[in-house]
Amino acid sequence: MPGIIGKKIGMTSVYSAEGKATPCTVIEAGPCVVTQVKTQDRDGYEAIQLGFGERKEKNTPNALKGHFKKAKTTPKSKLVEFKGFDGLNLGDVVDATIFEEGEFVGVAGTSKGKGFQGVVKRHGFGGVGQSTHGQHNRLRAPGSIGACSYPARVFKGMRMAGQTGNKRVTVENLEVLRVLADKNLIVVKGSIPGPKGSTVTIEK
Repeated sequence: MPGIIGKKIGMTSVYSAEGKATPCTVIEAGPCVVTQVKTQDRDGYEAIQLGFGERKEKNTPNALKGHFKKAKTTPKSKLVEFKGFDGLNLGDVVDATIFEEGEFVGVAGTSKGKGFQGVVKRHGFGGVGQSTHGQHNRLRAPGSIGACSYPARVFKGMRMAGQTGNKRVTVENLEVLRVLADKNLIVVKGSIPGPKGSTVTIEK
């Protein structure tokens, strides 16, 4: 599906004619440069590679320098492939004009990392308010996990403490409320994963 790379600017509210407030997110959608065109004959599939964000020349590997030089553009910090584009060539620019108000998009990004967390915060366990067998006086402990001499192991997927967040998350069916093409901004209904300033991928 066609899409673009963007950056999360932050959240705000949009008011309807009736005065109803709708929470929404502002995303800087592009501009992105076509850095590679993949074809069925050469690569086995058809897609385009888009580059977004500036990268220092001294921090760019020589192989990537040649890659960007071929596209006649400056080094980019983020590269993502998209399918569904037609008629684009190396060096072409894709911006927010590919979106229309009222259509629905999917946004993928890396969620906020919250470090090592216990079961109450990570999985919503009851804690002291719903203490039951296995809790005793450990108010936010997970309690018994059910294993005994048989099967003498912990099952995969057991809800336990561990790292929370910092995962790739996709939120689908977000309505595009505004397209500010002159500023390369789009406003989508609801929230998207990641902190302010994080890079996201938007697909139609």
